[in-house]
Amino acid sequence: MRVEPRIELEEEPAPRLEPPLPAVVAADTFAPPRTGTAALALLGAVVLALGLAGLSVGNFVADQFARATWLGWATLGVAGAGFGLIGAGLLREVRALLALRHVDGLRDAFASGNAGRMMRAAVSWSHTVPGGATVAPALQAVNDPDAALALLRAGPCRTLREDADRLGRSAAVQAVAGIAAIPSPALDVLFVGWRGVRLVREVAALYGVRPGVLGTLGLLRRAATAATLVGAASLAGNTAAQALLSSPLLAHALGDAAAAGVAARRLVVLARATALACDPVPPG
Repeated sequence: MRVEPRIELEEEPAPRLEPPLPAVVAADTFAPPRTGTAALALLGAVVLALGLAGLSVGNFVADQFARATWLGWATLGVAGAGFGLIGAGLLREVRALLALRHVDGLRDAFASGNAGRMMRAAVSWSHTVPGGATVAPALQAVNDPDAALALLRAGPCRTLREDADRLGRSAAVQAVAGIAAIPSPALDVLFVGWRGVRLVREVAALYGVRPGVLGTLGLLRRAATAATLVGAASLAGNTAAQALLSSPLLAHALGDAAAAGVAARRLVVLARATALACDPVPPG
C-alpha cells in the first residue's frame, strides 16, 4: 500500500487573554545622582568666589601696570603667590578626599569575593602602609585571598592597631594633664576637642591618609560610625567606668579627676574607631 506524502498544518494558537506584561525598566535609569544638591551649591559658591576674586585681581594688576611696569610686576607676583597657595591647599584637600575614596575602594574589593580583585587590592594596600613591604613578597607568592588577608592581619594591620593604641594612650595622658592644669571647664572642653581632632589626624597619617579640613570632617563622621563597633566590644568596661567616674560623690571627692578619666577613655576609643575607619582589611 502506497502512502502519499502530505503536509499537515497546525492550528493557530488561541489568542492570549491576559494583558501583556509591562516592560521592565533597568534599575540604572532611576539611579540617584552621585553629587548631591548641597555639594553642587558649595562647588558653585567656590567657583564664584575664586572666579570673581581672580577677575578683580586681574583688573587690579592691569591697573598697576598702567601706572608703572615695576609696580605691575610686583602686584602680579603677590597675586600669583597668593593664588598659588590657595591652589596648593585645594589640591591637598582633593588628594585627601581621593585617599578616603581609595580606602572605600579597597574595602569594596576585599568584600567583593573576586579572588583576582582581592589579591590586587591586598598587594596595592601593602605598598602604601608602614610594614607592608615585609609581607609584599609573600602576598605575591600566594594565590589564596584568605591567606593574603591573614598575612595582612598578622603583619601591617596588627602593627598599625598597636601604633594607634599608643597614640590614643598618649592623647589620654595629655588630656588628663591638660584638664588638671586648665582652671576653666569650658577651656577643658575646647582642649579635649582639639586633642581629639589632632588624634584623628595622627591615626589617619599612620594609614597613609593625610586629611585636610574636609578630610578630617569625613574621618570624624566615619569614626563616629565605627565607634559603635568599638564601644560594643568593650561595653561592660565603658559602662562601669562611666557610672563610677560620673558618680556625684566621686566627683565631689576627686574633682576634675573624674572628668579627666572619662575624657581619657573617650580618646582611647576615638583612636581605635579612627583606626577601624581607615583600615580597609575586614576583621578576621
